[in-house]
Parts: sequence; structure tokens; C-alpha cells
Amino acid sequence: MERMWATWRMAYVGGKPPRGCVLCHILKAKRDRDTWILARGHSSLVVLNAFPYNSGHVMVLPVRHAPDLAGLTAAERADLIELLARTERAVRRAYRPQGLNIGINQGQCAGAGVPGHVHVHVLAATKVMPESLAASWKRLRAAFREEA
Repeated sequence: MERMWATWRMAYVGGKPPRGCVLCHILKAKRDRDTWILARGHSSLVVLNAFPYNSGHVMVLPVRHAPDLAGLTAAERADLIELLARTERAVRRAYRPQGLNIGINQGQCAGAGVPGHVHVHVLAATKVMPESLAASWKRLRAAFREEA
């Protein structure tokens, strides 16, 4: 693939950032479908990326606001990794990708769009897929329920 076109992302790139941490706003809302939350662990959760690079682009994040992995307790890190493993299985079940990209960007210079709240990105590919967030939520939510 030579270029990836995602012109709809201009709303994100050129838009006004919300006040405070967008991930903390999602956590406080407590409306899973409205905020695209797919699954919850003991101290972490999985949410669809609102401005995805592909269908099924999700993030795993701790409930407690922390800037990096070192800022989490051992129990929070363990829960995050366990939920990350569940997420990997759900994305594989829902999309059948040949591979996954899993990454943590810590700090703005490292590419973190939300630098103060650590989160892990999971992508099944690096191309744009024509699927709405509602369709992705429904597909992945079903895959998480099969896991439970």
C-alpha cells in the first residue's frame, strides 16, 4: 500500500481537543455503548478508538489515570496485560487478521495522542476499512462475550 487516505480524520486532527483527559471522560460516562467500551477487567477496560486507522482499532487502558506503565501498581499492570490478551483473542476472532500491531506510545514526542493516560493500541492491520464504529462495537462485543 503506497498511501492511506483517511480524510474523515480531519475532525480529529483539526478539531479542538476536549478539556481534560478524553479517556477519563469515557471512564466517567459509564455508558458502554455510547462510549464504545467493549469489555472491562478489574482495573482496566477496552474501548474502540474513536478515530481508528482500521476497523476494530481498539485501546486497552487502566481505569486509574497514570502517564505510563511504571505509574501503575503491579496488580493494575497484570490486569491490563490480561485484558490485552483477551483483546488479542477477540480481535482475531472478530476480524481473522494475519497479524496484529500492538503498541504503547508514552509521551507526546513518542506519538501519544493522550500522553497523560497510558493506553495500549491494538490494530488488526494498517489499512482503512469501511466499517462504522457501531458495526465494529457490535462485532467485537460479541467476540468478547464468547470469551467470558
